[in-house]
Amino acid sequence: MTVAPAVILVVGDLVDDIGVRPLGIVNAASDTVSEIRMTAGGSAANVASWLGHLGAPVRFVGRCGADAVERHTAALVAHGVDARITGDPELPTATIVLTLDDAADRTMYVDRAANATLTDVHVPADVWDDVTWLHLTGYSFFDDAVRPVALGLVAEARRRGVGVSIDPSSLGFLQAAGIEAVTAWLAGADLVFPNDDEQGFLQLAGDGVVLTRGRDGATFAGEAVAALEAEVVDTVGAGDAFCAGFLSRWVGSRDPVASLRAGAEAAAACVSVRGARPA
Repeated sequence: MTVAPAVILVVGDLVDDIGVRPLGIVNAASDTVSEIRMTAGGSAANVASWLGHLGAPVRFVGRCGADAVERHTAALVAHGVDARITGDPELPTATIVLTLDDAADRTMYVDRAANATLTDVHVPADVWDDVTWLHLTGYSFFDDAVRPVALGLVAEARRRGVGVSIDPSSLGFLQAAGIEAVTAWLAGADLVFPNDDEQGFLQLAGDGVVLTRGRDGATFAGEAVAALEAEVVDTVGAGDAFCAGFLSRWVGSRDPVASLRAGAEAAAACVSVRGARPA
């Protein structure tokens, strides 16, 4: 008898990232020579792409503009993702403009567009086939229109005995939502992936906090791992890659050390290339 592989289900944002790196001094109110690239992104879709790249069975559900369904589906399938993408006939694909500084860190300008149209209709029952873990990002909770879908997915995962992880995602949005609301959203998660700034605001406690600390590594369940040496080209997506690396080991083994190491390896690979997806 053949046993179906355990699938990680990722639901959430799908984005076109437009990265802008000034190649000299920024000339305010005038022209600045820059390197500008458009790459596939979206925190949830990035996690799915890294999971697939690392060999984990993964299914992604998300929305984009109707004219971009084929392009974004192909980009995820290329990394081994079972992509269930639907297109909105009116709104375009979500777009983020990222300005990169000398340290390759970024400031982001966000237009959620088609991401805000995700409803229960776009997450049919068959997406749960063989699923043993659900991963969501904070962006689905921050959006008033999508939050009911995210909360419903967590409730359904709990009903099915499926593990849940959530990446809080954005300190600015966390602060705008307020700590009481965010704490309630995170209550159904087995694992939460805050960075130092997010943890400073949330003050999460318990065994399920996987704290990512950038160049200072990561900690979980009393274990710690150092960040791996890497030539930093672009920090966009590093946290998503870490989540994917961690989950690629954790879902099957529940081994904290191996999971932290896998997360660190994926994050190092991510910052070494331009864009948020595997090279």
